[in-house]
Amino acid sequence: MATNKVTVEDVPSQPSLAKHDSAVLDIAFAMDCTGSMSSYIETSRNNIRTIVEQIVSSEKSDIHLALVEYRDHPPQDCTFVTRAHDFVSSVSTMKSWLDNCSAQGGGDGPEAVADALHDMLKLSWRENATKICVLISDAPPHGLSTYGDGFPDGCPAGLDPMGIVRQLAAKGITLYTVGCEPAINPYKEFFTAIAYLTGGQYIPLRGAKALTQVIIGGAQEEISLERWMAEVDEEIQREIAAGNQINDQEMTHRVQAKMESKGIRGKKLQRNNFDLEAASASSIQLAQFTNMAEVRTNFKSPPAVDRPRMGGMLRASRGRSAAFHAPAEMAPESSDSWNTVDSSISYGQAARMVQKSKSRNNYMS
Repeated sequence: MATNKVTVEDVPSQPSLAKHDSAVLDIAFAMDCTGSMSSYIETSRNNIRTIVEQIVSSEKSDIHLALVEYRDHPPQDCTFVTRAHDFVSSVSTMKSWLDNCSAQGGGDGPEAVADALHDMLKLSWRENATKICVLISDAPPHGLSTYGDGFPDGCPAGLDPMGIVRQLAAKGITLYTVGCEPAINPYKEFFTAIAYLTGGQYIPLRGAKALTQVIIGGAQEEISLERWMAEVDEEIQREIAAGNQINDQEMTHRVQAKMESKGIRGKKLQRNNFDLEAASASSIQLAQFTNMAEVRTNFKSPPAVDRPRMGGMLRASRGRSAAFHAPAEMAPESSDSWNTVDSSISYGQAARMVQKSKSRNNYMS
């Protein structure tokens, strides 16, 4: 893990916050740095200051930033597997990491997603912070679908994403999976499942231009929800202490009703003025499995129409960026609009808060 001196140059003025204030924000980016991701890296590089300034301005937040770059294991990629940069308060330092980040290589289709998430666990998260991990990816982890995978049994380092994500959730780290579409589409259910495990969200992104607003809006929503997590924890802990089985739907309705009776409001990220799609039943089912072997057995493989493109990629000599991810680069920039609204706590938000509380209380349903 790279070590970096924490500096404060060029950081917007940040207030001193009391311990356990939800506006203490640690936000870490896990970014796929293989061939197809250049536009997303460039957008992050050009807008990281805007992201921080807007969050600080709107939420009076004390922000620390971290970055984990990832590619793949040899022989699929011989540059690096991951490069981790621990939390700093300096926007300039974060930008320098992104300046040195380039998109190249990759080998086969899947990437070192498990290794990147594992590096997330080792970062210096502040105990009292709202903790957000933003995973930006257009390719699955190893071991999800055997077709086109140089490591079909999973991460060669023996890291299992399902166990790692459960550890992230237990530490109170909320995972936002930003899926770069259309390349990620065959694996959307998996990325939705791991976000669901932490009480986070899958965000579909077709084009890099919207990435800035998605990150800002997602952070604003998480900060607003974190302010009321004590209310949810109270309900969950009462059921655990009584030895009761927690019914997610009943608990969600109870939490939402309690929030509504108190007039509690929060922020919500929307796409084209609609709430984001909730986790599907199949994603929730995948989230119940504890390891990738079980997930793979129950995962619906990508449709056959996608396989010739993947096969062509495998025959190319390190041609991943050209053969496997060319469709993602060629896809037209979406006209989607993203906005954050202030509203009462929705059922979907209450459900995510219940899931977070269960994970943090180590409750296994």
